[in-house]
Amino acid sequence: MGMKEPSESLDRAIEHMCKKTRDLRRQLRKAVVDHVSDSFLETNVPLLVLIEAAKAGNEEEVEEYAQVFTEHANKLVEVANLACSMSNNEEGVKLVRIAASQIENLCPQVINAARILAARPRSKVALENMDVFKDAWERQVRILTEAVDDITTIDDFLAVSESHILEDVNKCVLALQEGDADTLDRTAGAIRGRSARVCNVVTAEMDNYEPGIYTERVMEAVYMLRDQVMPNFAEKVEVAVDALSAQPHGDVDENEFIDASRLVYDGVRDIRRAVLMNRTEIDEDSDMEDFYEDYTDDVKSKSSLVTEEQDDLVGGVKSDRALMRELPPEELAKIQEQVETFRLEKEKLDREIAKWDDSGNDIIIIAKQMCMIMMEMTDFTRGRGPLKTTMDVINAAKKISEFGTNLDKLARQIADQCPDSESKKDLIAYLQRIALYCHQLNITSKVKADVQNISGELIVSGLDSATSLIQAAKNLMNAVVLTVKASYVASTKYRSFKGVNSPVVLWKMKAPEKKPLVRRENPNELLSKIRKGAGKKRFEPVKELSEFTEIDSF
Repeated sequence: MGMKEPSESLDRAIEHMCKKTRDLRRQLRKAVVDHVSDSFLETNVPLLVLIEAAKAGNEEEVEEYAQVFTEHANKLVEVANLACSMSNNEEGVKLVRIAASQIENLCPQVINAARILAARPRSKVALENMDVFKDAWERQVRILTEAVDDITTIDDFLAVSESHILEDVNKCVLALQEGDADTLDRTAGAIRGRSARVCNVVTAEMDNYEPGIYTERVMEAVYMLRDQVMPNFAEKVEVAVDALSAQPHGDVDENEFIDASRLVYDGVRDIRRAVLMNRTEIDEDSDMEDFYEDYTDDVKSKSSLVTEEQDDLVGGVKSDRALMRELPPEELAKIQEQVETFRLEKEKLDREIAKWDDSGNDIIIIAKQMCMIMMEMTDFTRGRGPLKTTMDVINAAKKISEFGTNLDKLARQIADQCPDSESKKDLIAYLQRIALYCHQLNITSKVKADVQNISGELIVSGLDSATSLIQAAKNLMNAVVLTVKASYVASTKYRSFKGVNSPVVLWKMKAPEKKPLVRRENPNELLSKIRKGAGKKRFEPVKELSEFTEIDSF
């Protein structure tokens, strides 16, 4: 028996499994970051408690707190090694492991210094010795914290911090309602610590970027949280704790406290939004997928509970998308050929828009949105993607028409500022193509997915419509590419025409990705053995020439 060809269902099953694997990896990474966020929150508390007990000369408490301090140090090392296991940053992992080993070596020395101080609490030498080890410990913990931050993604850290702050805010409000001053004070301290750490981590992250609009927006959100929101929250917490600690309890304005707490959560969320706005593509391992799910309905967030077969049902019957997967193989092959030609046009558009920074350039933004929708429409012809029914395809075509209208308005403003020239004529001609192909896409989408199942036999009458739809999308994609190029030429070639100095859109080249200044050594080269070079062979010129002479004579 010959081997069967891979089926479409097998490809979908593999794709589904890969998606679930990426989801699992992302959840594991977020779990590690969760441990990092908790363990590196209040790193100096166990040390300060140990030192206070040593200064009081209480050796029993010193031994008790020494155990707590040892557990804390072990926890830091354990979490650091856990972060190393989920990171691909080889250099960063080396730094973390070195810093963790320093923590392990320093821990018993700090405890011994505390024991000496407890035995000689009035000794100036013992106190100075304790201060030296205290500074050394805080310095090593700071180094370890920074090293761990370098190998953990800021996206995951902000997502976990935002979730924890939301939980702590709810605990604060509940403690206020129950009159529990201790829980309120302790939880508010955790909120302040997490917020300060978010500000520090994001500020350090922005140092890796060139100053610009992106960094300014992020730092504005950081300054708002750190300089305005947190002082207001601390003031409200202090008033509430004082009122609850008094006998009898004083009055607390619960609404003001809730508003102050909500502002803290909103501030952290604004920082996260500002940081993620720089992501042009959703990385398969990034937290952007979770970020965008926050803006969809609750049903979509529970899509993992819905099987793929159930997702292909609309009103209890198979969707048009599912029927497209049941087309005969020869028809599917024809559709795939058309899709491949469409992908070539998409690559041209990707290369063109990848040159430009989309901040301040609505033409690039609209082009990206049109490209995304057209990809969804072509995926529908193969039985994939988010569009399920013919009506979904029609609505997608309407959205493309709306984007085409917006693109036409912007480009015509550019054309109006451009004098009569070949550039202006080309731009207007390309805009006419976009209007034509948008209209053509609307027509083909309305007759799409005409697939019927009669008496158990699949009747396909919409194949031509499917190919027409892909062809219209390909033509529209090509027109968008040409429009983007012509808009750039018309915008930058005649800037001072009719006294117009400010362009309609800002054409700014996207900054290239950062690359290391020093080439990293290949690990295989570092581990390879050094061998002796081959000895130099001495050549006799006369002898070599005589050999050539012998060959010629022969």
